[in-house]
Amino acid sequence: MHNANGASPDVVVIGGGVIGLAVAWRAARSGLPVTVLERGCPGGETSHVAAGMLAPISEASLAERVGLELGLRAAAAYPEFVAALSIASDRDLGYLRCGTLAVARDRDEAEALQREFEMRRGIGLEVRRLRPSAARRIEPALAPTLRLALEVPDDHAIDPRRLTAALVVAVERAGAVVRAGAEVAEVVLEDGRVAGVSLAHGEYLPVRQLVVAAGPWSGQLEGLPTAARLPIRPVKGQILRLHDPAGPGLLNHVLRTAGGYVVPRGDGCYVLGATMEERGFDQSVTAGAVFELLRDVIELIPGFSELQIDECSAGLRPATPDGAPAIGPGAIPGLYWATGHHRNGILLAPLTAELILSALLGESPGAELAAVTPRRFAPAEAHAR
Repeated sequence: MHNANGASPDVVVIGGGVIGLAVAWRAARSGLPVTVLERGCPGGETSHVAAGMLAPISEASLAERVGLELGLRAAAAYPEFVAALSIASDRDLGYLRCGTLAVARDRDEAEALQREFEMRRGIGLEVRRLRPSAARRIEPALAPTLRLALEVPDDHAIDPRRLTAALVVAVERAGAVVRAGAEVAEVVLEDGRVAGVSLAHGEYLPVRQLVVAAGPWSGQLEGLPTAARLPIRPVKGQILRLHDPAGPGLLNHVLRTAGGYVVPRGDGCYVLGATMEERGFDQSVTAGAVFELLRDVIELIPGFSELQIDECSAGLRPATPDGAPAIGPGAIPGLYWATGHHRNGILLAPLTAELILSALLGESPGAELAAVTPRRFAPAEAHAR
């Protein structure tokens, strides 16, 4: 297998979602021969059902300070990433500078939201507390029963399906290869380092540097010793896509509630989600989850009862035990990980690509890469050696 420039692949990326494609694009732009191996359709799994919120401030948590710092850095760089990718692919990515409204429906939710406000202000994040009347002035469709709202003006959103489609075009234009239907059966090691991958249909592909960006399936690769694997688990999320026959305008901000969120696409389409379920690799859509999502949003925006449902789906987020992603070199020479992004894969994709490229080029890791090193999950005896 050769790349467009005729060279054998120097870098093989397992996984053609937004993370793997962003890594491939960045590596190809730097001159590395790259091949992406995707077992299904590029962008067809976790990225396909993602909502696309770019919301590090709304997602902020003192318990996940590493994720907050990475998210803020990624959000600051996102406009430049979008501009470059739009030019490279000649595509509209559905990027909206829409801001977020976090809202409370009752006293308990209002008290919780006030604590969220104080926490964010306490660490210097840009957030405004709004009375219900002020919130309804900027979003008139909100119900009069609203108790409190927070406005986060610097949160944005993007359409992940447009994003991954644009990345495929940009990756290929940069000289890399994207192979659909290329399932990796086994990672092959020689002399204690990565040497290649065997595909399910029997093909063998030599590899010098292997980047695992297979989302929730990253921990299931055959051929890696137990000590070199990562403890990645799937977290299920059910999500709805709807459209307003009357067109855009019902909601302009991302809306966050105690039970979920609504993301406008700017064209009268909306994404409503998402549940958080520990169900293994189950991707079924359930009536109870759909009911709860619709009930909660219609209580806040009654006009949503008139929207038409286009799609009900479920996806799997890749999560690590400590909630932070795993980005960088693994326990075996030639092995790199770009996974475990949980709710923030779309946001962190371009930053992950930069960090992985630095690792591939052998550059010294910065503080942010040290904080998300996959080696933090190595057995204790490995650290002792």
